[in-house]
Amino acid sequence: MEIKTIIGISAGVLTAVSSLPQIIKVLKDKKAQAVSPVMYFVLLVGNALWCYYGILLDELPITITNAFSVVCDIIMIVLNYRFSKKTK
Repeated sequence: MEIKTIIGISAGVLTAVSSLPQIIKVLKDKKAQAVSPVMYFVLLVGNALWCYYGILLDELPITITNAFSVVCDIIMIVLNYRFSKKTK
């Protein structure tokens, strides 16, 4: 495997898992007041576009890592809605 492929996959995986600590924290604390839903909507659109870009290029690493990010963004938006409403 070429070094550029390893770097690309590593970057994709790290980016994809970057929101997992926030998701875990919100689930644990059941609080989402400090989380910006606008940021996650923007991130969702950006990751969805990256996913589509990966499909257009037929690049599975881009598509898979960004599809995972899209799922994480949706989870965070749902958690934000669920736990922000509960605490108001």
